[in-house]
This record gives sequence, structure tokens and C-alpha cells, in this order.
Amino acid sequence: MKAITYASYGGPDSLEYGEVSDPKVGPDTALIRVKAAAVNPVDWKIQAGYLDSFLDAVFPVIPGWDVAGIVERVGVGATEFEPGDEVIGYVREDMVGRGTFAEFVAAPVRTLAHKPTNLTFEESAGIPLAGLTAYQSLVRHLRLQAGETVLVHAAAGGVGQFAVQIARSLGVRVIGTASEANHGFLRELGAEPVSYGPELADQVRALSPEGVDATLDLFGGAGLQASPALTKDHQRIVSIADAAVLGLGGSYLFVRPDAADLTALSALAERGVLRVEVAAEFPLEQAAQALRLSMGGHTRGKIIITVP
Repeated sequence: MKAITYASYGGPDSLEYGEVSDPKVGPDTALIRVKAAAVNPVDWKIQAGYLDSFLDAVFPVIPGWDVAGIVERVGVGATEFEPGDEVIGYVREDMVGRGTFAEFVAAPVRTLAHKPTNLTFEESAGIPLAGLTAYQSLVRHLRLQAGETVLVHAAAGGVGQFAVQIARSLGVRVIGTASEANHGFLRELGAEPVSYGPELADQVRALSPEGVDATLDLFGGAGLQASPALTKDHQRIVSIADAAVLGLGGSYLFVRPDAADLTALSALAERGVLRVEVAAEFPLEQAAQALRLSMGGHTRGKIIITVP
């Protein structure tokens, strides 16, 4: 099969496009014919070696964790799916090696769910990692309830967009930090935007004088440091970006594959609650360009790699 690989840690210039062996299908895995894969910042961070302290890399590595595709065949114990099923997946294991930037990926069934029927493969591929991060932060950890108010830092980013939409679907009021250029976009999603900077706290207090019920930090830094003074219960501060949250009384979250949570996200998409904005698409052989765009940090929607 065709795939993108790298033989050692480095940058996008070291990515290679070519033939590799087809993946083996274990008893609890499904072989997925990849139609689209999403690029996430973690992909180039892994390639740079930033996660080497807790994730073994089996070289050559095929990057990518997000996928949308069609089940080609299943392992003997994988009764959840059958050939022809359209699926999405956050195909993360406890090592990196066999990723989704390829024509096929052997995915553990615990990482998969049925694809939303109303979304394209390209849109669907943008859901897993970012959507699960938002869902697990808001629903599993912060346990948001209707009528509450949540502050989301970097609300217009890849995870932030999902966080706003998921929170609104729960009946939760959202105050979201973003650059002024993205304020209109946040209003479209149902959030009340505030700007970064020294006046952030005053802007939040103007909207919610008694403070917010919970905070989800997706960026770290000054916004996170301002959060304890704005959040009623410091234990309801979650960050996915800055471990300094632990010193503030909150929690640090690293998203995990979860078929039930992914199924819930697919259902939200089918109800029309969850919209996926695609910023750019690249064919598989141009994956290096896709990662460079992600490294720039200025795209609002998802960067997608397509596979014929």
C-alpha cells in the first residue's frame, strides 16, 4: 500500500511517500480503507520527538491518528463492524508506528465508531481527536449541566469549535476567548466572544459578574493563569495545553480513544448539532505540506489529507 513514513525524528522534510507492507489484521482490529485523515498538531510534535518520553516509536512510523474510511475486513474477534461499514476513528495506541496517513490502517475496534451519515469523509475525519478532546473535557470531566456557564480559552481553534457546539447542545452558556477576527465565527456557533490580553478578565466579569461555573483551557499561558479568579470552583478548571493547571487546583487532560464517546459525537453530527469546518485538503502524497500548514498555527478549521 501507499503511505507516508518517517525513519527517524525530524520535521516535514523527512517525510517519505511510497510503498509499505499492508497492515496485519489482529483479532480485535478492523482493516480500514482510508478515505480521509485529519492533521493535528500532535502529529508533527510526535515526529519532532516531543512525546518520546512516554510513547515508543517503531520506525518507520506512519503518522496520523484521525481517520474516516470503509471497513475492508475484520479480525476474528471484531464483531462490532462488518465489511462495507463507514467508520471514523481515533486510532491511537500506546506506541506510534501504524498511523492513518496511508491507504489502509488496522484499527483496534475500541478506537472506532460508525461515521455520521450526513457528513462527507473529509468532514468526518476532522471529528475524532478534536471532538473527543472537547467531549471528554466537558462531559466526562467538567460534567457540565444545562444552565451553567463555561469559559473556553481558544474557542475558535480546532478543539474549541467542538467545545462550543457540544456545550451549547447541553444547554450551557459559552464565553469564548479568541482573536477579534474570529468573534463573528464564535457568535455563529453560539458563543459570546471575548478578546485575549490584559482586559480578558474584565470582559468575562462584565458578561458573568459572579464568575463562570467551569473553564476549559485549550491554549495555556496568561488565559489559564487568569482562570482561577474567574471560576467559582478551581477543581472545575481543565487544561489540555498546560500542566500548570495542576498548581491552580485544576486537572490536566490527555484525550483517550473511546468508542462510546465517539459514537455520541457521531450522533450529534447526525442531529445537525455538530458542524465541521474544513480549512484545507491535501492528497496523501502532499502530507508534508499539510503538516507545515498545521505548524503555522493559523488555520481555523481542520486540515485534511485525502486518499483516493
